[in-house]
Amino acid sequence: MAMHPDAMQPDLVMSASARPGIGKPFALVGLVWLAIVAVTFQDWAAMAHQWWNIDTYSHILLVPPIILWLIYIRVGEVRKVAAGGWWGGIAVTAVGLCMWFAGRNTDINLVAQCGAVVALQGTALGVLGLRAGVILAFPLGYMLFLVPFGDEIIPPLQFLTAEMVTALTRWSGVETVADGINIDTPAGLFIVAEECAGVKFLIAMLTLGILVAQTCFASWKRRAWFLLACIVVPILANAVRAWATIYIAQYVGAEAAGSFDHIVYGWIFFGIVIAIVLGIAWRLFEREPEEAGWAAEEVAGMSLVTQLQGKPADPAIVCGAAIAVTLAFAVILRLV
Repeated sequence: MAMHPDAMQPDLVMSASARPGIGKPFALVGLVWLAIVAVTFQDWAAMAHQWWNIDTYSHILLVPPIILWLIYIRVGEVRKVAAGGWWGGIAVTAVGLCMWFAGRNTDINLVAQCGAVVALQGTALGVLGLRAGVILAFPLGYMLFLVPFGDEIIPPLQFLTAEMVTALTRWSGVETVADGINIDTPAGLFIVAEECAGVKFLIAMLTLGILVAQTCFASWKRRAWFLLACIVVPILANAVRAWATIYIAQYVGAEAAGSFDHIVYGWIFFGIVIAIVLGIAWRLFEREPEEAGWAAEEVAGMSLVTQLQGKPADPAIVCGAAIAVTLAFAVILRLV
């Protein structure tokens, strides 16, 4: 005889009267996070320095409050699932700490910083449980945007921008001789420097784009088109900005055009690009942010999640194990 799916859910989805508070599990997550941040403090300090002092990564200062907001709007669904830790989360934490350890010993900051973030993600999965982790999958995954990245794509962006600017300059009737990232015109020689490659706008737009794609779109097709726009539009807009600077320089001089560019080339310019993209996409939004993500009932019906979760562990014991693993890596780092 077949059993109705709802008959299996009382153990996995709790009634409102039976739901325990989630303050303690989240407090335990915070406790482990403090331990991990303390052990990996050098890398978190380096990341914070980049967020605050390097213009390319200043948008990351907005990521922590966005993550808190994303968690806040999912707390109602987290309350519905049966509480219980997941030992698999400790394995994820260990993987993250291994990445951090490897990055520290090879002086690869990107690996070390990614590892520090993955360790936090793993402890959240471990203490809160896999079902809660699936409900919070997007805010936990979004934590990876805390890691500054993008330096690797600056050279190709410089050459791509130079190619587009050269084409636009010649199209506008200005005599141009181009050599790589150097663009020679009657008004002077212009160089597409690293700061002019547009990487900061591209990364910031991609960070925003993934947030909007998840929270405001339900269709994968619309998400894909929106993300494509978030990549293409900043690159094109940056090329147009650089071309406009060169074109204006032909009439007012390179120094005056450069002064104008320094005024325009900043978050004002980026704000205009955001307004254009979001203004066009707004009419196509399909849902409110609170509706994004899996509901507790959907997670309860995922047989693979149920199998992987297994018997729920005591969150306090998982918390202690996570702290022990973290301290073990701290000791190993000192001994190596």
